[in-house]
Amino acid sequence: MNGSGAAEIAGRISENVQRVIRGKPELVRLAIAGLLAEDHLLIEDVPGLGKTSLARCLARSIGGRWSRIQFTPDLLPSDITGVTVYRQSEETFTFHPGAVFANIVVADEINRGTPKTQSALLEVMSERRVTVDGTGHDVPRPFLVIATQNPIELEGTYRLPEAQLDRFLMRLSVGYPDLDSEVLVMLGDCAGVGPDDLPAVVDVEALREAIVEVRTSHLDRAVCEYAARLTAATRSHSAVRYGASVRGSIALVRTAQALAAIEGRDFVTPDDIKDVAVPVLAHRLVLTPEAEMNRRGSAEIVTELLASTPTPAAGAAR
Repeated sequence: MNGSGAAEIAGRISENVQRVIRGKPELVRLAIAGLLAEDHLLIEDVPGLGKTSLARCLARSIGGRWSRIQFTPDLLPSDITGVTVYRQSEETFTFHPGAVFANIVVADEINRGTPKTQSALLEVMSERRVTVDGTGHDVPRPFLVIATQNPIELEGTYRLPEAQLDRFLMRLSVGYPDLDSEVLVMLGDCAGVGPDDLPAVVDVEALREAIVEVRTSHLDRAVCEYAARLTAATRSHSAVRYGASVRGSIALVRTAQALAAIEGRDFVTPDDIKDVAVPVLAHRLVLTPEAEMNRRGSAEIVTELLASTPTPAAGAAR
């Protein structure tokens, strides 16, 4: 099948990452789907659960360039995008690239940066290029941002604007490990096994080929219509003020394609759409004030819509 190459690459990355990230195979699988879809990931949870470690493990597994940006209130947009410097001796302007000029950018604690700094990422996340002083500069390909953020309730955080949240393919949550996994993490840390000790197991060219392969996974019209109905249902739900955008529908099928390729299939099934619906759609919903007061969660609403939206008949995938 066409998906075998991508499946092999996904297996290598997964095995490598899980040397550090213990007991979270589904989290790792979804994160790798983001890599193969060449789109951005937002990893959200309380401090100390391994958000940054996961991002660094993914970056270390790829043999390309990667950079890490620690977001703080005093971080400037030019630190991210770069700056043009005038060289008096040569009477010329020279562009000095910022931290986004890498294949993988780890944006750590992104919601501790100011809104102005956060917005500096918008153009590059959408168009894979930055504009400085009126001149456009393309970033390397493949390119993706893996951002971590703490819950908005924690001190010193700024809420990400909806336009930026919509640029992330998925929002993932690490969650607390079970007892056995936590013990393995402790033993690994004491033995000195961390993200920086991981080797690169995939080169950039192989990853590019896998990304192209993922895009060739067959999408039946019925599966696309199912994804579109799910997204449209978020816009009419009584607890939702603003539903998922068209970008959400595209993200659903692209992530489902990556998931199918990881499993060695060259076609997408409705179950692939169901598997990724919550991490792909939940962060795109803006709930009504009443829903927020009643502590309703966007993930809960997407789960409700999955249960109420008719699934295409078996065999529609091929």
